Amino acid sequence: QVQLVESGGGLVQAGGSLRLSCVASGRALNMYAMGWCRRAPGKEREFLGGITWSATSTYYADSVKGRFTISSDNAKNTLYLQMDSLKPEDTADYYCAAGQGPGPYYRSSQYGYWGQGTQVSVSS
Repeated sequence: QVQLVESGGGLVQAGGSLRLSCVASGRALNMYAMGWCRRAPGKEREFLGGITWSATSTYYADSVKGRFTISSDNAKNTLYLQMDSLKPEDTADYYCAAGQGPGPYYRSSQYGYWGQGTQVSVSS
């Protein structure tokens, strides 16, 4: 099975950018559809977007569309989440996830493997 480790979180001012990384080990990244979710304090987990296992298609939740970009580098077995124009309401723990099969998967429940998360804080 695949193991996932996120990194790249931190503190950033509103309007700034961060790039999160998710390194996969144990299996090749292109065996899975991949996704990103977040959980803000006191809120339920929110699906942000994903990428098919062929990396030919990406899809996003309305809350981040146009600001966040998902990409992958199969040679590095790494998934990325580029976050631009960050807002204080983007403050959350961010998780990458893998789902068996080609995807696309639009619900967090469709992903069976999860990383430990990385924290993002956006100050106003």
